[in-house]
Formats: sequence, structure tokens, C-alpha cells
Amino acid sequence: MTSEPVTPAQQGAAPDLVELARIVARQRAELDRLRDQAAVSAVVERAKGAVMALTGCTADAASEQLRRRAKDARRTLLEECWITLGALGPAAPPPATTGAPGSGGAAGPGLTGPGQGSVPDDVTDALARLGQALVRVMTPQDLARCLLEHLADMAADAVLIYRHRADGGLRLIGHAGIDDQLADQWRQVPPLSGVAALDALRAGEPRWLEDFDTDAKRYLLIGDPPERWRSRAWLPLSETGPAEVCIGVLRTRAGEFTARDRAHLRGVTGLCTGRLRAFDTPPERSADVGTDAVQALFEALPLSAMLLTPLRTASGDVEDFLIEAATTQAGALLGRAGEVAAGRRLLELRPAMPAEPLWQGCLRVLATGQEYESDPFAHEEVVAGIAALFIYTVRVAPLGDTLVVSWIRHGSSDRQEQRLADLQRLGNLGWANWSLHAPEVSWSTQVFALLDRDPADGPVPLIDVPELALPEDAPALTRAVADLVHQGQSVDVPFRIRTTNGIRHLRLTAEAVCDRHGTPVEVHGFVQDMTARRRAELALVESERAILTQHDVLRAERTLASRLQHALLPMANRPVHLAGLRVEVAYLPAQSGVHVGGDWFSAIELPDGDALLVVGDVAGHGVDAVATMAQLRFTAKGMVITGSSLTGALSRLNTLLLHSHDTYATATMVLARYNPRERRLVWAQAGHPPPLLLRDGEPRYLERPRGMLIGASTTPVFEEAECRLEPGDRLILFTDGLVEHPPESIDRGLERLGEAVAAPHTDRPGSLGPLLARMLPDERRDDVCVVDVRVPETQGEPAQA
Repeated sequence: MTSEPVTPAQQGAAPDLVELARIVARQRAELDRLRDQAAVSAVVERAKGAVMALTGCTADAASEQLRRRAKDARRTLLEECWITLGALGPAAPPPATTGAPGSGGAAGPGLTGPGQGSVPDDVTDALARLGQALVRVMTPQDLARCLLEHLADMAADAVLIYRHRADGGLRLIGHAGIDDQLADQWRQVPPLSGVAALDALRAGEPRWLEDFDTDAKRYLLIGDPPERWRSRAWLPLSETGPAEVCIGVLRTRAGEFTARDRAHLRGVTGLCTGRLRAFDTPPERSADVGTDAVQALFEALPLSAMLLTPLRTASGDVEDFLIEAATTQAGALLGRAGEVAAGRRLLELRPAMPAEPLWQGCLRVLATGQEYESDPFAHEEVVAGIAALFIYTVRVAPLGDTLVVSWIRHGSSDRQEQRLADLQRLGNLGWANWSLHAPEVSWSTQVFALLDRDPADGPVPLIDVPELALPEDAPALTRAVADLVHQGQSVDVPFRIRTTNGIRHLRLTAEAVCDRHGTPVEVHGFVQDMTARRRAELALVESERAILTQHDVLRAERTLASRLQHALLPMANRPVHLAGLRVEVAYLPAQSGVHVGGDWFSAIELPDGDALLVVGDVAGHGVDAVATMAQLRFTAKGMVITGSSLTGALSRLNTLLLHSHDTYATATMVLARYNPRERRLVWAQAGHPPPLLLRDGEPRYLERPRGMLIGASTTPVFEEAECRLEPGDRLILFTDGLVEHPPESIDRGLERLGEAVAAPHTDRPGSLGPLLARMLPDERRDDVCVVDVRVPETQGEPAQA
């Protein structure tokens, strides 16, 4: 507990408020003292009454006997009273008239006999403090918390209180020091062997569990995990007869309970026996004339109401309410129809009440003294054998120290009617009710509008509803109505009607209300206009058909483009030898989508013995891209074969695309011519990535000459570059599909290609597989074309496959 110091008031700053605060503090302390004094007096008087009943002595003699026992046993009077109350078992003999040590009966367990003189003074003082604290304990849960605080000096970390069940098992009635999850897990313990608490109750003796490894083999130990508590003690509570309650003390500390600890715990059990027995005593209700008059008044009220008295804990918190009086209807609203509510606890009738707004409303009224009214809520009631929903609100009003709780049932209001009308209009539906045993039919205004029927003609009986439908829909609607009327089977059936504005698609959803014998007596339902939804469904079907048709067209186009591409771009299944070079090509089409791209290559030997190497990429996909690719591929080869320079060929190809039927066609490409006599490579490019040269294990990209993609400008500029190839060199020409994989940048792709080509496993001639596997993702979005050129190690030596 923490306290906050009060700052003294400044000079002239309302000293009357400071004095008032002091007066309130003194009055509060005096009130607490008087409450404790009253509680102590109640315990003493109950113990005196027990002694008088058992011995037949007078009140003064009983008081003197209790005082003498307390003095002889070195206990306080309050401790002696608790022990006396704990000794009142069904077969308990009268307490002894002498309080000498060893006299049995009223003496507490472990504090009598030869060993009493060895009880330390601090244990005696601690038990006296516990006896005083027990007067403020109102529930077993409070008792567990009180004991945990009291046993802090012996390092107790948790306290559990179990009661013996009729079936031989245990029920947890109080706990402290453990969480609710563990408490729920161990709340009910079946009558199993190997449970220390059950063993202690059956033997009537404590069980000291001080060696965890040994105890874990013998008992089923509580805990999650069990080794959380290394030592435990289970002590049965019983002065006479079989024990019914067992207290467990759990410690995280390992080791034995000292002789002092054992004496202390035995003294605790003696005090707690009386406190627990007081819990078992049902609260006495005064049967005076005033109470009967209040209940008679409530029984005469034509509404649901009850009178509540708060039940508080020792700290003043409300733990429950006692129902002093209640009307008959209140039980039904509490979920206990037919049960008498008066004289019972509120949580006994409705355990879930603390989680409901009514509970918080009651606490608010007690705290503020102002009335509380809940939000409206629906409650189902059976009227004339038919279940119906009614709207209620709850009001709580203070009446002295008690509360008056009343339930008010509300009828339909104009606002609710307007909300219902808005709901029907926005949902394009209307409600309808038909009575099956009387000519009573009621429709909402919206139903007449949906059925295109004049309200002056009145509603239609249920059996005549199928006559409103189109002839082809009437049989299904007739069968549905018959099942509804004769078998009480709910229906949800579509049908169509003809109106002045054309065909209207409607839906009838209805259910039968049966009496207590299961016979349908009423039908409740609604009619909904589904015309707009039906039109949307038809439009969706047409859209799906169009999509499927378009998909078939695209698939056919892809098949055509793929076949055309394979016909125009034949692939060699082995490396070829051109002008002393070993050339290997690879072409991989895109895997995603239904499009075929325009990537292409050429590798031929010219009439003069030179080699022509070309890779290109036409923008776009499909048949047009394949056609453009074929045009460029064959035209480029023809121009170079007939003597055109590389830059001249690029310029003419640019003019060709500008004057083609597709004015938006563009392409990139690399043209390279290799002279084997001089090992000289001359190349030009049009907006294409440069070739990659691998020499002596070091990769580098050739420096690109000027050149822009063809088909983009009427005045392009193209330049040539020259490179001398050395024996053992490797040259890679490729399209951007090899190095461009979003979201990765193309610069990173070019860097990865250099690393892959330089890797040892990709340096073996004969296959581009390892290189492609390292560079390409699982899902390719674009075509990939690669031309792999290798210069033999010795000049004039042909490359080996």
C-alpha cells in the first residue's frame, strides 16, 4: 500500500479545507475501528453461544471459560473463539471446562500437550494477528489472500484451499499467488491416488513435501511447470471427525519446513477451521413483519422489479447483492423463470452478471446516488404459446442502503416504425404476416408496391400467393407454401410476376410459428425485389462468356505466334563452328502470360569467310512482334551478305521500320562481324546491352559505340567499335530478358551475369544450362536469347564440343 503526503495549505489558502480533510480521515479511521470491533464482538458472542449450548452454562460462565482457556493456552480471546467455533463438528463433544494444557477439545491442533511450551513468542504474536485479521475475511477467496499475506515470513508463494466433494474428489474454493488459468486447470480434482491434498484429508494428518525429486515420483504435483514450487505442505482442517477442507502452502524455496514453521501452520489450521465453518452457515434472514410486507408489496406490482442489498467484502467492495424482495416476472428476466428469487444472491441466479451493463449500473448508483437507465435491449417471451420479442430498459434507483431495480417494457414508437419503413425501402423488401387459423393477413406498404397491387384490394391469403406468379413459376411456389403450412418448413423461393413495367424477379422468404404442440399457427416472412440483382447476374454471365472467348482468341494467337517463331527461328541442337569460332545459342520463351515475344538471333558464316553474329529484341508480343522479328532477321543478314556495313545495315533497318504498317514498331539489336585472319571483331548496336567479354577469368562489358533503338527516329546516328579477340576468350551476346528481373535493377542484373560467367562451373564448354539456371528466376516474364562465342585456345585450332 502506498500513501501520498498531504501538502500543507499555504497561508490564507482556505485552511478550512485542510481541517475538513483531517476530520474526514479521523472519522474514517474511527469507522474502521468500530467495524472491526463489531465483527470481533460477533465472533465472541457466537463462540459464547456455542459453549452455552454444549455445556448448559450461563453466558457469564461461558465468557469466563473462554477467557480462562485463552490465558492457559497463551492465546488471545479472539483466537480461542475461532478455535472453539472450529471444534463444532457434527459429532463434537462439549468443550472441556478447563483450559489447562493437554485438556484436548478446545485447544488448537499443535498448540496443546507437551510441546506447547516450545512455541516461539513470534509465532504466538503472528497467530494473534491472524485471529484479528480473520474477522474481516468474508469468503474462502479472501481467506486464501489473507493467509498468503500472513505466511510471508516463511516464504510462502501460493495458498490453495480445497474442499472435499461428495464423489471423493476435491473442489478449489480459494486461491492466492496463482493465476486464473492455473486455478481453472486445477479447480476440480477427481478422486485419484497420488494427490497429496487427498492423501492428507484421508489420513487426517499433514503432508510435508520437502524433497521435490522424491515427491514428484509419489504425487501428482500442482503447477505449470510443477517444479515452480520446490516445497509444499498440505494441512487438513478438522478438530473432530473427518476433515473436509485442506489448505496447501506452496513455496518456490526448497528445503524443510522448520519446527517453528510447522507449529505456526498447525496454529493457522486451528483458527481457519472456525472461519471456514462460519462460511458454511447460511445467512439468517429476519422473518419480521416488515420483510413480509415488502415482499407482499413487490408481489402485487404489475411489472418486473426487485429490491437489492449490497454484500460487501472486508475492504468495502461489493461482491454480490442479496435479493430482499422480487416480483414473479423478475425471475424470467434473470433467466430463472419459475424460481423464487427473494432471499437468494444475485450471482447465484445469474453468475455472468458482473460482465453485463446492469452490474456496472448498480455499482454506479451506489457510488453516485443517481438513477441509472440502460440502453434498450430485446428479450424473447412466450405469449399465448408463441415466442415474441419485446424491447426493455432497466432502471436502478437508490432507496437508502438498498437498490430498486425495475424492467420497463416498451411498445412500438413512431421512430421505430419510421426506421422499419426506411429499412424496407433501402432493402427493397417488405414484411408480411399470415394467420393460419383466422382470416388475418397483414402486409407492409412495400409489399403492395413490390407485387404491383393496389392497397385498396387488400392483401392476398397465403394459399393464393402462387396465383400472382408467372405460370411456369407457380408450381414451385405452390409446393413451397404447402410445405410451410402443413409441415412448418421454412421456405426461400424465387418467382416472377408480370407488372406494367415488365417482368419482375421476386423472392419469398418465410417461416412458420408453431404452438407448444408443434402445429403451425402463423407465418412470418418478407418479399424482396431481386430484379436488379438478377440483371447483374445475367450481365456477369455475359461478361464471363466474353472473357472466355477472348481467352480462346489469345490462346490461338499464342499458338500461331509460337509456331511461326519456331519456323522462322530454327534452333541448333549442338554447337556450330563459324570462322574458327565455336558458337552455342539458347532461346527460352517467356513462361507468364499468353504472349510470344520478338527476341531473335543469327549466327552465320559470310561468303568471305567472316562470321556474322546478331541478337535482337522487338518491342511488343504476339504475331506482329514475330512478323517484325522475321523481317529484321532476314533483312539484316541479306544486307550484310550483299556488302553493307554494320552501321549502314542499322540505318536501313531503321528506315524499314519507320515505313512499315506498324508505325509504333521499335527494336534493339547488336550486329557483330568477326574476321578470323586478324581475330578482329567489329560491332555496332542499336539501344542494346553490350556484349560481355571473359578474358583470363576476368569479365568486362565492351564499351558501347553510339546507337539508338531502331524505329524511334528519322535521323539516327550509329557508330562501330572494334575489339581484338585473343585465344581462350569468351564473348556473350544476349537480350535484356537475361539480366532484367524487376524489382531488381538492370545494373544489378549485369553485375550478376559477370559473376555467373566467371564462375568455374559455367566455364566448361558444351552447355549454357548452368549459366541460365543461375541467372533466371522460376517465373520468366520475358523471352531470353543468348549467343555464346568461344575463341579456341590455339590459333587455328577448332573448338571442341
